Amino acid sequence: MLAGPGLAGPGLAGPGLAGAGLVAAGHWLLHSGIQETTGGVARFYRADVGLNQAVSTEITGYTASALTFLADVTNDPGCLRGARQAAGFLQHKAWNASLGIFPFECEPGPDGQLSYFFDSGIIIRGLLAVWRRTQETELLALATEAGRGMARDFAAGGDWHPVLTLPSRQPIPRLARWSRAPGCYQLKSALAWRELAEATGDQSLADPYYDWLKKSLTSHREYLPGASEPCAVMDRLHAYCYFLEGMAPLVARPECREEYAWGLDKAGQLLREIRPEFLRADVCAQLLRARLLVAGHISVDVKAAEEEAQDLSGFQARSTDPRLNGGFWFGRRHGALVPHVSPVPTAFAVQALHLWSEFQDGKTTPCQHPVI
Repeated sequence: MLAGPGLAGPGLAGPGLAGAGLVAAGHWLLHSGIQETTGGVARFYRADVGLNQAVSTEITGYTASALTFLADVTNDPGCLRGARQAAGFLQHKAWNASLGIFPFECEPGPDGQLSYFFDSGIIIRGLLAVWRRTQETELLALATEAGRGMARDFAAGGDWHPVLTLPSRQPIPRLARWSRAPGCYQLKSALAWRELAEATGDQSLADPYYDWLKKSLTSHREYLPGASEPCAVMDRLHAYCYFLEGMAPLVARPECREEYAWGLDKAGQLLREIRPEFLRADVCAQLLRARLLVAGHISVDVKAAEEEAQDLSGFQARSTDPRLNGGFWFGRRHGALVPHVSPVPTAFAVQALHLWSEFQDGKTTPCQHPVI
C-alpha cells in the first residue's frame, strides 16, 4: 500500500491525455529526475523509498524515442533537447566502441556486465528516432554499426541469443524467464534492422528481420499463456505484445493480418481474465496501441479499446511531488498500486492514448511515427 503525501494514484481520465496529460507526461520524463544530467534514464522511480533505480541503456533508448514523439505532437522544444541528451548518453557514455556493443548498464552488476539482444534493438531504434528529426550523421553511423554488430554477435544458428556476457560476448545460460529465453517477442527489437535498411538504403540490413518474422509467424501461438501463475502470464503478455508491435508494419500482408488478429483476440482475453489479480499499465498501452496501429486493416474492437484506454488513463499519477506527477505507475496487484513510476509505461501510454484520441476524432490513417 502507498502512504504519505503526494502519492495519489488516480490518473487523468478520458481524453485529457491528448492535452494536459500528454504535456504532464513529457514534463515528468524531462524534469522528475528520472533522466539524469548525463542524459541517461533510470529504469524506474521507487516511490516507496524515494529513489531511482540504476540508469539503463534500454530505458534511455525508449526515452529517446518517446521524447522525439512528444516533440512532434506537442511542439515542445524541451522534448527534443531531452531526446538529444538521451542519444548523446548512448553515443558517448554507453557505447563500448572496443567491443562494438551496448551493455545493459554501464557499470557491472552482480552477474558482471551483460548485453541483451532486445535492449540492443531498442537502443538502435531510439538513435534512429532522434536521427530522423535532427539528421545528425553520427547517430545514423552509430546505429548502423550497432545493427551490424547485433546481427553478428547474437546469432545463434536459427534464433538469437537473448543475453551475452561481456567482454567475451559469450551467451549465458537460457532460463525460463522470458527475457532470458528467445521467442517471438524479439521481433520488436529486430525492427531495428528494417528501420536501418530504410534509413541507409541497404536492404540487406533488413534480412534478419524478415527471417525472424517468418519463424515467429509459425511459433507465436505457442507463446501464450506459457505459464500457470497469473502474474507470470501477465508478464508474458507484455512480451507477446512486442511481437505484435514488431509485425504491425506488415499487417497488410494476409498471412500477417490473420496471425495479428488472432494475437489481439488472445491477448485481450488473457488480459481480462488476469486483470482483477494483476494489471500492468504497459500491457494496457501495448494492447490498445496494437489495435489502433492496424485500424486500417483490422476492425477495432471499440468496447475493448475503451476499457483499455480507461484502465491506462487511471495509471497516470497526479501529485504535488514532481518525482511522480505525470508519470505512469507500473501496475496494480490485487487493486493496490505497485509503487514504481516508470518511463516504459509512460512512453507507451503517451503514444497509445494519443492514437486513441485521434481514433475518436475519426482518424484511422496509418500512424506517422514508428512504434515506441
